[in-house]
Amino acid sequence: MESDTAYSNEGHLDPRIAARLKRDNKGLVAAVIQQYDTHEVLMVGYMNDEALRRTLTTGRVTFWSRSRQEYWRKGDTSGHVQYVKGAAIDCDGDALLIQVEQIGAACHTGARSCFDAGGPLPVVIGPVEAAEIEAAETPNLARTTAGQAHALEMEMKR
Repeated sequence: MESDTAYSNEGHLDPRIAARLKRDNKGLVAAVIQQYDTHEVLMVGYMNDEALRRTLTTGRVTFWSRSRQEYWRKGDTSGHVQYVKGAAIDCDGDALLIQVEQIGAACHTGARSCFDAGGPLPVVIGPVEAAEIEAAETPNLARTTAGQAHALEMEMKR
């Protein structure tokens, strides 16, 4: 269980965050970049501990360039800036989700998303199973309880 003490990423990535990361053999973690309000997936980049620290503390996304072997901050040369709006780590610690306000294109090709530029792949669409349909149609207990409470409240007002 995590401490209630605030994280401190001053000078280095907080050890509690660093301990949760599952890095590849080059010390990197995949970072999925998502538009914060539409949830559109824009791109995937890679971060080491320092790139993540910079991202968490500067309000701008920083990556580790695997080809150039250096840090790069999205938008410094293109003007297509990513302003950080939120960050999360997945359950295994091997991927990050960075929510951003994307200014301009996210992809180096000039496309809004790297997945627009890459394009769809052919897939077989999986069937929805009866159990999934039933689960989706089963009323949520909290929603039912809230609805019942509202109905009772309306009845009492009469």
